[in-house]
Amino acid sequence: MLVLLALLALQLFFVARIAAMAVIDPESTTLQRSEAWAQWSQGSGVRWRQQWVPYAQISDHLKRAVVASEDDNFVNHDGVDWDAIEKAWERNARIEAQLAARPSATGRAPKIRGGSTITQQLAKNLLLSGERNLVRKGQEFVLTLALEQLLPKQRILEIYLNNVEWGAGVFGAEAAAQRYFGKSARQLTAPEAARLAVMLPAPKRFEKAPGSAYLAGRTRALLARMGRSELP
Repeated sequence: MLVLLALLALQLFFVARIAAMAVIDPESTTLQRSEAWAQWSQGSGVRWRQQWVPYAQISDHLKRAVVASEDDNFVNHDGVDWDAIEKAWERNARIEAQLAARPSATGRAPKIRGGSTITQQLAKNLLLSGERNLVRKGQEFVLTLALEQLLPKQRILEIYLNNVEWGAGVFGAEAAAQRYFGKSARQLTAPEAARLAVMLPAPKRFEKAPGSAYLAGRTRALLARMGRSELP
């Protein structure tokens, strides 16, 4: 009974925090605090670049690029894109079968995709640890539903864009725009926005290889389709 009461209290705490985000900008996320702790524990000092900017002051190019790259059905789903998850499972099953058949065919395993939506990513980064297990995934699902019920889509995207990681100690659109292009987030052009968006799956890796052919190719491909993305 005590365990159940503790779990209920935790859920109420999470829901209260999410409800407050309708009017209060979150000062930090669990992911950011974890990154700051990792830097401090390594003795390298804490590097943290972040500046909150309102939704209207973020380039529409960046909004469209991020939606197209991370969650093209963002405005239509209820937090979980079941079709994307099914496609990801099918692709990952094919990859596993290929690796089992030819375990030494390549020096680097193909990327395993999860099909997480922007809302799911925000739920994880805001309030949860980076662990991967069924309990944490279940908690992520609950928080995703709470975010979708308590916050409008525009607010979800605003919080996401202001807190997502774009490099070592670089968080949010404004810090990323200043770090990589020396300008504000509202001034980003379509190519610049696309380049930032394709960094999101592995920002620290792409930060170290800004001129990679892979990054350039993904940027061109995203540019060709991001104009069709629907914004909240």
